[in-house]
Amino acid sequence: MFEDPGKLCIITDLDGTFLPRSKVPLPSDLAAVRRFEAAGGRFTIATGRTVQASRRYPAELGLKQPMIVFNGAGIYDAAADKLLYVHPLPEEAKAMTASILADNPHAGVEVLCPEETWVLNNTDYEKEHIRICGVTPRYGTAEDVEGIWLKVLFAMDPVQIPDFIRYIDSRGFDNVSFIRSEKKFYEMLPLGVSKGSALNAYRRLPGMQGMTFVAVGDFDNDIEMLKAADFAVCPQNAADPAKACADLILSRTCEEGAMEELIGILLHEH
Repeated sequence: MFEDPGKLCIITDLDGTFLPRSKVPLPSDLAAVRRFEAAGGRFTIATGRTVQASRRYPAELGLKQPMIVFNGAGIYDAAADKLLYVHPLPEEAKAMTASILADNPHAGVEVLCPEETWVLNNTDYEKEHIRICGVTPRYGTAEDVEGIWLKVLFAMDPVQIPDFIRYIDSRGFDNVSFIRSEKKFYEMLPLGVSKGSALNAYRRLPGMQGMTFVAVGDFDNDIEMLKAADFAVCPQNAADPAKACADLILSRTCEEGAMEELIGILLHEH
């Protein structure tokens, strides 16, 4: 499977997979990516971040390929500065979100649109997420949000997440799905949308036919991507449900250069 790097495309999650806790990629990982690309391979990311928050990565990471964004609700081409693919939430997501917030005032709430981030409830957890993403949001109610919705993020203390999940399950919302994307984040996405569905759409992009996709992830929102890939990889620090889907579990964590280890294997350096 790995004889010709020119037929390989690595698509990796960011936080906890490619990025360590500092959110700054390790120089050894970046050097490995450059070796991989020099050998003909392609490298990109699959993130829950918005277009706004993702525009930094082509420069910071040297990305040349389109990125999966919004946890699979979009594919963004930074070179053309345009979304190549979007799958929006249904119109009723607006009323659902307002209802969820009314019943859960402790939850930070953020609506992600193609070009803007709207904050509906600005808790400390929500403020921290905005800081990490480095975006300038707009503030308002669900009714204030303009344009199509691609996902809704709910942020709260991790100890509150299990009760919040039980609340969501009890409501039986139609035409949307929910996924835990981090210990303190729970997200509403269009029904059937995931990083995995976006990977399937990615295969149809020009020049991607016949590529072997190596997906790398560490958490629940990466599982569908790992399943959709030709070869699934987890860093050592990945959650057990993600590891259960992996063809390869690396010996290194994201703090120790997991990507360097993977590329060494793909390029037969080890």
